[in-house]
Amino acid sequence: MTDVRAGDLDALRTTFDGAVFVPGDAPYDGARSIWNGDIDRRPAVIVQPVSPAAVAAAIRFGRQSGLEISVRGGGHNFSGSALVDGGLTIDLSAMRDVSVDPGARRVTCGGGATWLDVDAATQEHALAVPGGFVSHTGVGGLTLGGGFGWLSRLGGLSCDNLLGAELVTVDGDILRVTDASEPELMWALRGGGGNFGVVTSFEFGLRPVGPLINLGLFFYGLDQGGDVFRLVREMLPTMPDESFVFVVGLNAPPEPFVPEQYQFAPGYAIVVVGFGSAEQHAELIAPVTGAMPCLWNLVTPMPYVQLQQMFDPSAPWGIRGYEKAVYLDEMSDGAIDVITRCLPQKASPMSLLPIFTLGGAFGRVPDDATAFGGSRSTRYIVNIAAIAEAPDVFDADRAWVRAFWSDLVPFAAGIGSYVNFMSEFEEDRVRASYGSAKYERLAAVKARYDPDNVLHINANVVPA
Repeated sequence: MTDVRAGDLDALRTTFDGAVFVPGDAPYDGARSIWNGDIDRRPAVIVQPVSPAAVAAAIRFGRQSGLEISVRGGGHNFSGSALVDGGLTIDLSAMRDVSVDPGARRVTCGGGATWLDVDAATQEHALAVPGGFVSHTGVGGLTLGGGFGWLSRLGGLSCDNLLGAELVTVDGDILRVTDASEPELMWALRGGGGNFGVVTSFEFGLRPVGPLINLGLFFYGLDQGGDVFRLVREMLPTMPDESFVFVVGLNAPPEPFVPEQYQFAPGYAIVVVGFGSAEQHAELIAPVTGAMPCLWNLVTPMPYVQLQQMFDPSAPWGIRGYEKAVYLDEMSDGAIDVITRCLPQKASPMSLLPIFTLGGAFGRVPDDATAFGGSRSTRYIVNIAAIAEAPDVFDADRAWVRAFWSDLVPFAAGIGSYVNFMSEFEEDRVRASYGSAKYERLAAVKARYDPDNVLHINANVVPA
C-alpha cells in the first residue's frame, strides 16, 4: 500500500469536482461496497467524480501518488475488480444520467449508469438496447466486455449497439470516440474491456421493444435434465430473431406463481421470451408444451422492465459469488452428461447454472467486426455460478464450480471464456478468450493509449 501524503490529499479535496473518501471517513465503507460480498478490499482513496475533467484529475492524482487505479461502474462483478487494496478507486456512480432521443432511436448514459437506469428511460418510448439479466449490473462493465441479454438474438450484444463513447485516457485527454474519429479504439471498446481509458459516457442505438413482452417459463425436475437439453438443442435452429431461449439449473424460487410443494426444489427451467404477439409466442412455446410434462409453468405477458429484473432476487447485493464459464459450439451428449451429473452436487440452494443460447443477430456479426472474444458461431454460454451467504457453503460451491468447469472444458472450444464471466483473470485464459489475432490487435491499441498499463485491474491486455 502506498502512503498518500496529507498535503496531496488536501490539495485534491480542495480542487476536486466530486467527493473524496479515505478510511475513517463516514461514507467510506458505503463507497467501497460492491455486489460480491466475498470481496473485502480497502482502497487508500475513493473518488466519486461528477465530470470527465474530474476523472482526468483523479487519474493524474493516482499516477503522481504512485497508486494502483481501479474503476467502478455499477460494482456488479464477480471478480471485484472495481476495488483495489491500498490504491485509488475511481467510482463513477455519480455519473449515471440517461438521455433518450426517441426520434433518432439513441440513448446516452453516464459511465456509472446501471441497466435499471437505462431501461427505465428507454421504455418510456418502447425502445431498448440489449443489456444483461440483472438490472443493477453496470452498463460500463457489461458493454466493454460484450454484453449478453434477452435481446441478443434480436439485436446482438450491448457492444454491437455501441455508437460512440466519451473516454478519458490515462494521460488525461478527453476523447469523443466513434467509428469516424477513433476507429481502432472504437473497435477495441466493443468487447476489449476497460483497458484503454475510463469511459464516462456511452451512446447506443435503440430498437422497438415492449412495453410488454411474452414469457413462458417451464420448470422440470433434476431427472428430466437430459430431456430438457435435447429439447432445447432441437428448438434453437428454428427460433426467430424476435425470441430468446434461456435455460437455467436452479432451485425454484419461493414466489406465488410456484406451487408450494415445488418451492426451493432443484431442477431446470426453460424460459422462452417472445417479442412479438401473444399468438406468435404460442407458436414459440408449442414445442415445449407438447414435448414432456413439466412440474409447473408460467405463461404470461409482462413489462419488459420486469423481465429485465426477473433474476434480481437470485443475485442480491452483498452475496458471496464465484463463477467460471465455457463456450459451447454445440450441446453435445457428452456436455449434457457432465451438466446433469454435476448440477445436483452443489451445496447452496442459491448457486445456479445459467445457460445463454445464441444465434440470430448475434451470429450475423463478423468475428473481426468487434473486439468481443467469443466466436459468433458459438451457440451456448454455460455459466457455473456459486452463490451463497455462509462462508463454508460458499467455499464448498467454489470448489464445485472449479470441478464442474474442468469436467466441461473437454467439450468446449478451449479454455477461453466470456471475460465478463471470469472471477479470476488468469493471463492465459484472457489471451485464449480473445484468440491470438484479436489479442495482438488489442495489445497494439493498449500500447497507444495506455503504454504503462496503468489500467490493469481488469481482464488485462498487456501493451504490445
